[in-house]
Amino acid sequence: MSINSVPTTDQLPVVVIGAGPIGLAAAAHLVERDIEPLVLEAGPSAGSAVRDWAHVRLFSPWAEVTDPAAEKLLAPTGWVRPDGSAYPTGGDWVEKYLQPLADTLGDKVRYGATATGVARSGRDRIVDSGRDEQPFTVHIQLADGHEERITARAVIDASGTWSIPSPMGADGLPALGEKAATDRISYRVPDLGNPGVRARYAGKRTAVVGSGASAFTALAYLADLAKEEDGTHAVWILRRGISANTYGGGEADQLPARGALGLRAKAAVEAGHASAATGFRTEAIERDTEGRLILVAEDGRRLDPVDEVIVLTGFRPDLSFLSEIRLGLDERLQAPTALAPLIDPNVHSCGTVYPHGVNELSHSEQGIYLAGMKSYGRAPTFLAMTGYEQVRSISAALAGDHEAAERVELTLPETGVCGGAGLFDDPEAAQSSEGGGCCAAPVTLQIGLGVPTTPGGC
Repeated sequence: MSINSVPTTDQLPVVVIGAGPIGLAAAAHLVERDIEPLVLEAGPSAGSAVRDWAHVRLFSPWAEVTDPAAEKLLAPTGWVRPDGSAYPTGGDWVEKYLQPLADTLGDKVRYGATATGVARSGRDRIVDSGRDEQPFTVHIQLADGHEERITARAVIDASGTWSIPSPMGADGLPALGEKAATDRISYRVPDLGNPGVRARYAGKRTAVVGSGASAFTALAYLADLAKEEDGTHAVWILRRGISANTYGGGEADQLPARGALGLRAKAAVEAGHASAATGFRTEAIERDTEGRLILVAEDGRRLDPVDEVIVLTGFRPDLSFLSEIRLGLDERLQAPTALAPLIDPNVHSCGTVYPHGVNELSHSEQGIYLAGMKSYGRAPTFLAMTGYEQVRSISAALAGDHEAAERVELTLPETGVCGGAGLFDDPEAAQSSEGGGCCAAPVTLQIGLGVPTTPGGC
């Protein structure tokens, strides 16, 4: 059917980009509101990004990583939520929740469909005339290379940030030589249960760059490997100094799994399995005569050569396919303008972010929403529970239930002692008891749990 023959608005589906936890929850809420969703997933199955960190355990228990509308949709199939107090791995999350949810949605989910562009039908970014009356067109590329164009009444982009890890360079750009050294650099928490991955790090000297939960996870994994493989050592690269909060909340953290992970990282350093290079802002990467990597700081310091580097410095959103849409984004976080002050990691931890919904997620371009990790831009303070509340509110608004859309139905748990100002790279704040980040994005990224800065987040 051609675009011009398609009825406008209400008879069109709402396109949801991404079949991860928030995208699938959005579809469940839309179904509950009798609105037809169409979920586009670039990967071959549900939760494709989560599958990349299947070996990592979340910080939040099952009770906090399943969506109420999704549970209602699953219930008639005989699905029963796992023990609410247990902590799933990424693999558990996919196998026991995300894929069953996608299967229940059936043909409302399309796999191998990558969104390559979103626009107003017949209107580029510049045109004002009749813009708001036009439906959206979503351009997709299929796994077989064919292209399609889908017409939608609204678009919810829940594609996350997993595809674009932040580089090693302290200025937000790749360090000199970083691109040339990709054969020895990984931007993911290693799965040391995989023999090939294990061999890459066993008996080697590995630099771990980052100060969040993902870095803690990598340090803990490498410390365990060091107990079995002589010569295994981690060099922890920190842009700030070590303070009381460097390792998170420890036993005082109200996300116990996250606190325990920080204590494991601390134990790795104290046991000598890892050493720390503090106040080290990477400017360049060089190679020695044996091909190993030498990290060079902005102040001229040069570290001893390492065999491998694991960069866990966060993620950032892919906004390239939204270039024809008028988005209002904060200049620092790349998050919706009204949301940014509520999630600013210089002020907030994941436990102090106020629950929010359609009002904070709206743009001047009506009908387009960034949700989940994508809505947080570069901020790592995201919780899965927050994302579920976002899509509940958005779905209510699309159904015309504005009272429900503006009502807050989420009470966030206290998530510990992680604090405000100075959260990332403020050296002076890091010397006090007030600095320190706690909510690495994913480990996961994504979640009151641990979704990646890489996996392992709030």
